[in-house]
Amino acid sequence: MDKEKQRSLANSFREMHHLSKLLVLPNAWDVASARIFEEAGVRAIATSSAGVAFSLGYPDGQRISRDEMLSAVARITAAVKVPVTADVESGYGTTSSDAARTAAKVIQAGAIGMNLEDGTDDPEHPLIDLALAVEKIQAVREAASTAGIPLLVNARTDVYLLNVGPPESRFSEALRRAIAFRDAGADCIFLPGLKDGHTISRFIKELDFPINILAGLGSPTIYELQHMGVARVSLGSAPMRAAMGLMQRLAGELKETGTYSALEGAVSHAEMNRLLARKL
Repeated sequence: MDKEKQRSLANSFREMHHLSKLLVLPNAWDVASARIFEEAGVRAIATSSAGVAFSLGYPDGQRISRDEMLSAVARITAAVKVPVTADVESGYGTTSSDAARTAAKVIQAGAIGMNLEDGTDDPEHPLIDLALAVEKIQAVREAASTAGIPLLVNARTDVYLLNVGPPESRFSEALRRAIAFRDAGADCIFLPGLKDGHTISRFIKELDFPINILAGLGSPTIYELQHMGVARVSLGSAPMRAAMGLMQRLAGELKETGTYSALEGAVSHAEMNRLLARKL
C-alpha cells in the first residue's frame, strides 16, 4: 500500500476514537466478510484472529503462524477502502522483539492498527508479566515510528475474559494494567469479558482514555455503550461463529428433512460477484 494513503487511513482511524459517535467494528475473517461489512457502511474494519484461524483450519490461541495471519490481513486491506486494524493476538512470540516484528508485518500488510493482548495459555499464570506487556507495547510503538505509520495500538488485558483472581480484585488489577498500557504508549484499552455497565463506566471515569468493549449477547446495546462514553465496540469472532451456526443448521436440515429453508436470505451469486469484482 502507498505510504501516504496508509498514513492518511491511520490518522483517520485514530480520529474515530475521539469522536462523539461510537466506533463500531464488526470483525471480518476474510475478504468476502470484509466487503459485506464495508458495503453496509462501516467506517473501519477489524479482523478477528480467531475467525481467520478457524477459516484456515487452526484453533484459536496463536496456533496459526504470523505470516499466515498477516497474509489474510493483507488480502483484506487490498480489497477495501476503509481502514483495517489487525488482531494479532499477543504478537506471535514471547518477547518484545517478536511484538516489534509483528508490528512491522502488520504495517507491511496495509493495516493501520493492531490488537496486542496479555493473556497466556497457562492456567497457572493466565497473564504475562506486566513489565513484559509494557515492553511489548513500547517495542510496537517504536517499530511503527520507524516505519513512519501512526499505528493505533489497542492494548488488551484479559483479566475479565479469563476471570483472573477473585471477582473483587479484578477491577483494580485490570485498571493497574490499563494505566500501565496507556502510559507505555497504547492508544486504546481493550477489556474483553467486561459486560457490566456500572463497571464499564467506572473504567471510563478512572482512565479518561479510549476504551474498547467486546460486545455480544448479554452486553449493553450500542446506544447504551455510547451513552456511557465507550470509544469503540468490536464483536470478535462472534460474526464468524454466527455464520458457522448457520452452516450447522443448514447441514442438519439437509440431513434430517432434505429441505432448504436455511438458504433463505442468502446473498445472491450476482451480489457476491459485484462485491468482489470491485477495483480499488
